Parts: sequence; structure tokens; C-alpha cells
Amino acid sequence: MIERRPILDFLSHVVLVLGVLIVFFPLYVAFVASTQTAEQSALSPLSLVPGGEFMNNYGTVLFKGASGQVTAPPVLHMLWVSLATALIIAIGKISISMLSAFAIVYFRFPGRGLFFWMIFVTLMLPVEVRITPTYQVVSDLGMLNSYAGLSIPLIASATATFLFRQFFLTVPDELAEAARIDGAGPLRFLKDVLWPLSRTNVIALFVIMFIYGWNQYLWPLIIATDTSMYPIGIGIKTLISGGDSAVEWNLVMATMILAMLPPGLVVVVMQKWFVKGLVDSEK
Repeated sequence: MIERRPILDFLSHVVLVLGVLIVFFPLYVAFVASTQTAEQSALSPLSLVPGGEFMNNYGTVLFKGASGQVTAPPVLHMLWVSLATALIIAIGKISISMLSAFAIVYFRFPGRGLFFWMIFVTLMLPVEVRITPTYQVVSDLGMLNSYAGLSIPLIASATATFLFRQFFLTVPDELAEAARIDGAGPLRFLKDVLWPLSRTNVIALFVIMFIYGWNQYLWPLIIATDTSMYPIGIGIKTLISGGDSAVEWNLVMATMILAMLPPGLVVVVMQKWFVKGLVDSEK
């Protein structure tokens, strides 16, 4: 039983407000710096009053890219590269994981337990260990500086396979038997029965996998040598690579604000289904 008292409600709201202020203060500072000139954003301490260069700074990074001592491609193109890569990774991970879990749970074939554990063991293999052989394979296949090279090596997910397997095991066997009696094949059973039941789990996984793909840095840093294939993470690193004296922090902060918008929008739009999917997964 939860005891409700006015003083406890007041303290709870104070803690929540403090938490929100602590989380959002760095974001506010970044936004303020993105609206100032390069000289104003380099001052210490930084003014917390927004400047008048909002349209100029955001227009510059979006369509022209940074210039001067540090050059970088337009942010709009880097956002597109990150968006395409994140979507391919998220959709690929969900598709492959759902099909592999479906095969493990509903098909009877020798060694299916062994195949599941072989997939599960890959969770214990650090990504850094696989980078060199994966790069060699991608290079031999001619996929350097391509969307396929940026995304395909990352679309297998043992975690998603495990989560789908655990969910499919909770589906009553009577549903599969009823679908079989009704004449439904495996693909129809997957499409008409399992897909609607697992929709919230799929959306929750999509949000997690999209942010995972969006935040990729190490693999694109190795695989992309052409500036036209730089995702937004590499673009930010490029902007700050010239040292403090050469960095235009107003443009860097504008780029960082723009880089946070797509994943933030995905979380806000899918928040309802994301929370429901996580809660259903814990039952």
C-alpha cells in the first residue's frame, strides 16, 4: 500500500523537478551556444542568454557544413546517412531475430537447441574482437563507403533473438494447433498470429535498435573513409578535431542539437508502445 501525504507529494515533485533541471541544463547550454556567434560561444563563462544567430548557424551546418580551419560536410547529408543506416540496422535486426526465433521455437529439427546456444554465445564476444575480420570481409566484398558496409555487419542480434524466443515460448500451443487445423502454413501463422501478438515488443525493440544504430561511431569510423558516407557521429568528431582554437563551438553545438532530434522524435512518437512493450516483456 502506498501512503499518500501532501508533504511526500511535494518532496516527490521537488526531486522530479531537480532531476529534470539537472538533465536538461546541459542541453539548454548547448542550445544557447548554438544561437551565438563563434566569439560569444568561446567566452568563459558562457552567457546563458540565447543569441541572435539561430537561423544563420543552423542554416550553415544544415546546408553548407562547417568551413574555415575545420571543414565538414553538410549536416543534412550526414543526418540522412545516419537515418538510413539506423533504419536498415533496426529493421534488419528485428526481421532476422524474429525469423530465427520462430524457427527455433516452432520447427522441430536436430540440433535446434545447439543453434540457439551458438547464437546466444555471441553475446559474450566483444564487438572489438570481430572488427578486424569483419573489416576484411567487407573490404573483400567491395562494401567500403557504402550503406551496406555500414549496416549489414551490425544487423544480427543475439539479444533480440533471445527476447523473441522467450516471448514465443509464452504463446499457447493451442494457437499453433488451431492455425494448423485451419490450414494455415508457417508464414501465415507468423503473419496473422505471432506478428499481431508481438507488435508492442517489436516497437520497443525498434526504438532500442534504432538508437543503437544511430549512435554507432567505432564501426563507421573504420568503414567510412569518404566524407560523403560520414554519419552524424563522425561529423561531430570531425568538427572538434582541430583543437580548441580552431573549433567553432556554436556550429558544433548546433550540429549536436540536430543530431539529437531524430532519435528523440522516435522515442516521443513511440513512447506509448515502447513502455507497453517493455512492461509486457517483463510479465
